[in-house]
Amino acid sequence: MIELERVDAAIRNLTPTNPECRIEIQGGINRPPLELSATTALYERLEKVAATNGFAPVGSAQVGGASDGNFAAAAGAPTLDGLGAVGSGAHALSEWVQISAMTERANLIHEFIKDLIK
Repeated sequence: MIELERVDAAIRNLTPTNPECRIEIQGGINRPPLELSATTALYERLEKVAATNGFAPVGSAQVGGASDGNFAAAAGAPTLDGLGAVGSGAHALSEWVQISAMTERANLIHEFIKDLIK
């Protein structure tokens, strides 16, 4: 949360360098950050399931997006986000999904759920 507060303050304290311009900030933070410390063990378990079952490594990425998973993580629930379809360009005209990877991704999630409930 410290980083969230730092970034929010930095944005709100922006000042224009051109005297003929002004900066108006509207809106604000509407989701807490998804802290990695709460998700590390779950992520490592997913990667182990992937390796054990012959799937490619899932990999991880920190992105600027947000989801309802941010609320779950902030409440203390280990949370993995972004395990849906493989693709890029989310919510843009250039968005695409790799249809050929959908069955494999579904099978990985199936194996992961089986591992979690055993």
